[in-house]
Amino acid sequence: MQASPQNGQTVEIEETRLNTKDTPAAVLDALLGHAYRIRRYALRMGEVQGQGYIGQALGYADVLAVAYCHAMQLRPQEPDWEGRDRFLLSHGHYAIAAYAAMIEAGIIPESELETYGSDDSRLPMSGMATYTPGMEISGGSLGQGLPIAVGMALGLRHQGNPAFVYNSMSDGELDEGSTWEAAMSAAHHGLGNLICIVDINNQQADGPSTKIMGFEPLADKWASFGWHVQRVDGNHLPAVLRAFDTARQLPDAKPRVILCDTLMGKGVPFLETREKNHFIRVDPPEWQQALDVLDANRP
Repeated sequence: MQASPQNGQTVEIEETRLNTKDTPAAVLDALLGHAYRIRRYALRMGEVQGQGYIGQALGYADVLAVAYCHAMQLRPQEPDWEGRDRFLLSHGHYAIAAYAAMIEAGIIPESELETYGSDDSRLPMSGMATYTPGMEISGGSLGQGLPIAVGMALGLRHQGNPAFVYNSMSDGELDEGSTWEAAMSAAHHGLGNLICIVDINNQQADGPSTKIMGFEPLADKWASFGWHVQRVDGNHLPAVLRAFDTARQLPDAKPRVILCDTLMGKGVPFLETREKNHFIRVDPPEWQQALDVLDANRP
């Protein structure tokens, strides 16, 4: 345990993360369960409204399981705890995925799941920091998360707070100039407390991301901006786990990025193979069918 000053007070920071090069079977088994339940919560929320960015939620569940149930320092009953790691959902339309992860982490009660997207719900269809526990920024124009994350990371470092800032973003945000301005700034300031996660599912609003604006060789681009870069299969939990642990333990004073190649609809084969666009169509009977498929393959 270590302490850091916060506005004249001392904040206790609990160190509970694993520090191992190997992946214990028990840790992986637990993460498989977390990812399964995150997918299930997302499908149940989608069924409530009959819509939602469920393809992205299913594809990103493994990454969120590692982030919320392994990597980050959180106090679920105290979401505004000063010592917490910050998770910024730059792609606000992934809110259904983030809510599912926060339900699994105990930040949001499971009982609120049925209110998703309803009037007066704390779970709107795009993230809102003003009233959703655990939501650090509100969803809006894409490409804003990383610039905000740079400011947060600088502020935490200035305060002596050892918390990390995780910025989660989509591959469509690689088209935004603000992303690359922030990337350059983060390296300039040596922000070793900043971890960016990019979901590479090759889909954005106007079509396949690589056809709208080619971004390869992506790892080389980030490295040229001064970042420590890892690229992994975002649906392979051991690889995701190693990448998150490496990012936290890296001693260098430089920002870190984890590029995650994911498959939209992962875990539900008939959605995995469905024609992809930014918004996967799910017909009313298919929500329960998807849950049945997921349950049949429960880890």
